[in-house]
Amino acid sequence: MVMETMQIRLTKGLIVEIEKLVDRDIYSSSSEAIRDAVRCLVLGREGKIALPDVKLVQNRPKNELKKQLQRARGTRDMLPEKQIIKQKIISILKETFELFGCSPLETPIIERFDVLSSKYAGGEEILKETFKLKDQGGRDLGLRYDLTVPLARVVGMNPQLKMPFKRYQIGEVFRDGPISLGRYRQFIQCDVDIIGCKDMTIDAECINIVSTAFKKLGFIAEIKLNNRKILNAILEKVGIKDNKKDQVILSIDKLEKFDKETVINELKQKGLSEKTINELMDIITMEGKNEERLNKLKKLIPDNEGLKEIEELMNYLNLLDINFTFDVSLARGLSYYTGTVFETFIKNTKIKSAVCSGGRWDKMIGEFLGKGEYPAMGISFGLERIFDAYLEKNPVKQKTVTKLFIIPIGTLNQSLKIAKQLREAGIKVDIDLTGRGPSKNLKYANSLGIPYVLFIGEDELKQNKVKLKDMEKGEENLFNVEEVIKYFKKQ
Repeated sequence: MVMETMQIRLTKGLIVEIEKLVDRDIYSSSSEAIRDAVRCLVLGREGKIALPDVKLVQNRPKNELKKQLQRARGTRDMLPEKQIIKQKIISILKETFELFGCSPLETPIIERFDVLSSKYAGGEEILKETFKLKDQGGRDLGLRYDLTVPLARVVGMNPQLKMPFKRYQIGEVFRDGPISLGRYRQFIQCDVDIIGCKDMTIDAECINIVSTAFKKLGFIAEIKLNNRKILNAILEKVGIKDNKKDQVILSIDKLEKFDKETVINELKQKGLSEKTINELMDIITMEGKNEERLNKLKKLIPDNEGLKEIEELMNYLNLLDINFTFDVSLARGLSYYTGTVFETFIKNTKIKSAVCSGGRWDKMIGEFLGKGEYPAMGISFGLERIFDAYLEKNPVKQKTVTKLFIIPIGTLNQSLKIAKQLREAGIKVDIDLTGRGPSKNLKYANSLGIPYVLFIGEDELKQNKVKLKDMEKGEENLFNVEEVIKYFKKQ
């Protein structure tokens, strides 16, 4: 029993304890912080732990402190072998977006804070995680926390855009929030939005993009759907007033991340009665197939517009043979959602959070402008989480983009000319410029996972040939340069 209690404390509290200790910036290594975090948990707060002397650390020689170079928390470097994979994922997503007629858009990383903090934008909860700054003129600015609010501004500033406007954007966003596996403070979002169409065909089109993208990436995706109009009607049904709806939705949104009891306790703290909470939880956690849940809700909240929309959307998705789950508890915390909401999870991975989400945000652009109606449906792919899940399935093999490595053997001048000829043919070529011997060059190429090596020696050149080696198969063949080019075009 004592061991079980200790394990629970370690599991739930270790990350928190480590973060507290690391934030004090008095450790020379993370392993020291982990050691003391475990001791804190095992011994309790009364356990005496000899922490390093802050003054001594601050007085360390500069060259010693340089050895402790660290990134800002919640960020990470991406070395070539991993960046190659990330770019591959981005390429697959871009290809998918463009298959559906979406065109690229770019917006600034820095936005005016009054745009980011508009009541029609992300809402109070997201502003707590917004990085704020001032320019030299004293103007309030912020790092964008998503790509949706900047898009709303762009549409408002460009009335000449033809509707429906289908755009995608892939860019960095920033949130000063909690850190965990797959959750960072600087990360890339890959967004698709379709502006200017009310019809549910657009909602189905967006979810079709999601389904297609994850199939291309080799994942089995689980797509969960709901409609905020349904959720609002349920809140009204159980007696929750308008001024509490957004806060209740924020709590409901945590059901996927935390257990049911945690959400119930949070709702109690927000002033909901036990009777109201029980009625609410019974409805939003109802069991059954998609159609069964829909029929149950038709009896509870008849003539609800959200139910009509979700039924139409379900019909389109069934027509397109897309698997999905109608999840009545799905909320999506951001306040700008007005209709369809969805989240996507990847099966058979350590990444348990949603890797793609989105929904209808029909009011934001019109509210920004103070006039007009701009219905909108959007998707946001969380690249960092997708990347982490992709690495689980596809271990790093290639550490360079190079496809062919040239090893000159006393033939540097001729090898440079051949390298130029191969590059002009579109082959990604690297060449040894250091004068190493063949064995060292082979070892170098093998360590980077370069698939082919080209030996260029005087004997080969006398025959107007070069020797191509397949590093995986170990096969070697003599070709002239034109034959090498043809070989690679077939790959």
